[in-house]
Amino acid sequence: MHSLTVPARSSAVGFVVRAVAIATGALSVALPALAEGAAGPLAGAVPTHVGPVPVDFILFALTLLGVAVFHHRVFTVAVTGLSAILAWKFLVPGFKHGAGFEGLTAHMSHEWVVLANLFLLLLGFAVLSRHFETSNVPEKIPAILPDNWLGGVVLLGLIFVLSSFLDNIAAAMIGGIVAKHVFEDRVHIGYIAAIVAASNAGGAGSVVGDTTTTMMWIDGVSPLDVLHAYVASFVALAIISVPASLAQQKYQPIQARADASVSVDWGRVFIVVAILATAIGSNVAANLYAPHLLDMLPVIGLGVWLAIIVTALLRKPDWSIVSSSLKGTLFLLCLVMSASLMPVESLPPASWQSTMGLGFVSAVFDNIPLTALALAQGGYDWGMLAFAVGFGGSMMWFGSSAGVAITNIFPDAKSVWKWVTQGWFVIVAYIVGFMVLYLVLGWHPHAPHT
Repeated sequence: MHSLTVPARSSAVGFVVRAVAIATGALSVALPALAEGAAGPLAGAVPTHVGPVPVDFILFALTLLGVAVFHHRVFTVAVTGLSAILAWKFLVPGFKHGAGFEGLTAHMSHEWVVLANLFLLLLGFAVLSRHFETSNVPEKIPAILPDNWLGGVVLLGLIFVLSSFLDNIAAAMIGGIVAKHVFEDRVHIGYIAAIVAASNAGGAGSVVGDTTTTMMWIDGVSPLDVLHAYVASFVALAIISVPASLAQQKYQPIQARADASVSVDWGRVFIVVAILATAIGSNVAANLYAPHLLDMLPVIGLGVWLAIIVTALLRKPDWSIVSSSLKGTLFLLCLVMSASLMPVESLPPASWQSTMGLGFVSAVFDNIPLTALALAQGGYDWGMLAFAVGFGGSMMWFGSSAGVAITNIFPDAKSVWKWVTQGWFVIVAYIVGFMVLYLVLGWHPHAPHT
């Protein structure tokens, strides 16, 4: 049983102190580079590649390996990895936009909005999920779900539908809270993987359902040009639903009936709807009327927190959830930041094969910079790319923000080995869904649109 309790004060302070100590120690090694202002004091003296592979990638791969092996210390591993990558950048090759602090500052001018949005959304949707949980709606859900393994199938279908018009993080969090209740706190890791996969599949064909598709919309891609991603998404949903639900039914059967003695707190239901509506409304309004703001401010995250603060007048939020979710949120930001520092200056020529490969890459690299590179390059079938980078992240628990968010509820899922072995059907669903999309509709690349 995993509760969302506040960590002990010493524990919360402890992980922050450790993070600062690690980062300070690593960056102090790089202080000479900060004064140099060149590519780094060791530039030219130290090889930047091991064979054809940049050292940056090796450091990031070691970070991901550390996450896989030391899954109970993932935050420390992520902070250490990010610090090592930053130190390497300062000492030897410099950053994409320059060297030293100037290069880092230029890089962060491009990345801070993405990081701030993720930070605000992850913590904001944690507050939203607690409102939803304490509204007692999850206690009523069993009344509308079949009382057998088909109940798990229906729940995954509902998550898929929710994610088509909500952010996939919110859909996954709501689905996780419902699963936590209907399966009495015993949720199979394979089913947790299926929840993430269903939320990512549902958002793949909608420009308001996933950050990557929203990026495409902002950049000028028509919503109709990503809609056909649902061909692959429906196939993927069908593949994951049965084995995940059967595994869950064997592990912990669905609750037989709803608790009739519990009444729904409609005030909290209203708050959940208001927060979600604000998230969607701020996203749509900014895209339609002030798209330049999306590059300047974390519009969606700020909108969510504005709604949380205003609706606190109606029902007080459980602020403790912010503390308990902080560590997982910072972990994700460390990985996203590390991925953004990788020297991925260009992608292979756009083709259906390279697009399929990007799906596997997105399972371990952040799909936001991958999508940005693809948009700059052009020549992709945007619906195929949307499914690849969206659903592909479901193959690892840290491959998508929805996965990281839900593992704050189910900490045991923070294991690469368990995620892959118990959620193996997600990988099968990605391959089969992608190939069905290609065989049915073919490869229809779009010319660069900007």
